[in-house]
Amino acid sequence: MKEKTTYDLRTERMDYIFDTHAHYDDEAFDADREEVLAGLKEQGVGTVVNVGASIASTKTTLALAETHPFMYAAVGVHPNETAELTDADMKWLESLAENPKVVAIGEIGLDYYWDEPEREIQKHWFSAQLAIVKKTGLPVIIHSRDAAKDTLDIMKVEHNGATGGVIHCFSYGVDQAREYLDMGYFLGIGGVLTFKNAKKLKEVAEYAPMDRLVLETDCPYLTPVPYRGKRNSSLYLSYVAEALAELKGMEKDEVIRVTAENARRLYRL
Repeated sequence: MKEKTTYDLRTERMDYIFDTHAHYDDEAFDADREEVLAGLKEQGVGTVVNVGASIASTKTTLALAETHPFMYAAVGVHPNETAELTDADMKWLESLAENPKVVAIGEIGLDYYWDEPEREIQKHWFSAQLAIVKKTGLPVIIHSRDAAKDTLDIMKVEHNGATGGVIHCFSYGVDQAREYLDMGYFLGIGGVLTFKNAKKLKEVAEYAPMDRLVLETDCPYLTPVPYRGKRNSSLYLSYVAEALAELKGMEKDEVIRVTAENARRLYRL
């Protein structure tokens, strides 16, 4: 069994925020990436999982995780990046599971917001990457946009909670949330929770047990109010924690502590 990490999370303060889904390799951070990352801990962010979205970004994600002790990597290909995938790419992704800084396969799934790639192509590579999940035993990070039924149908047949995982930036209603919670998945909650029009997500956040929710940024995207429209970073998760605390009738510090514990269970850290 591989050694998961040389970074001892047992020494980490439990009141530090755990960002379960970030993209610090994105070009939006090219000008000041190291400055941003260097300042996270002193401002209350203890751990970050950077998430691959293509073959290229999986490589840059690995590089970040290997050079920053508080960062971990998820490896995988976003549905919008699947058009040029090959079987050789799948073998390479599978091999990365042996890297001690790799904690999940993702983000993978279906995205029907755009017409390309064709839906059958997306489904094929979603299933192929779920096969890697089952082979490696790693948890999975699921991306699903405008594809509620197909995503759920595939998940029920091809994963069904087998290795655990998280539904990233959960965007569906309580009925879908119940299905995923019943299979054992976590739900990722980010900046959208602070939006005025986020009625569905707020209902889900109220409904879901607190021990099944994790915080995520998806940075540089989906920045919470009051910084909506600006570049997102893990520093703004405090606003998401505050919004979730209000919905749950909890203190913000308790939300941060519980979601960090949940994140460690999700990623087995």
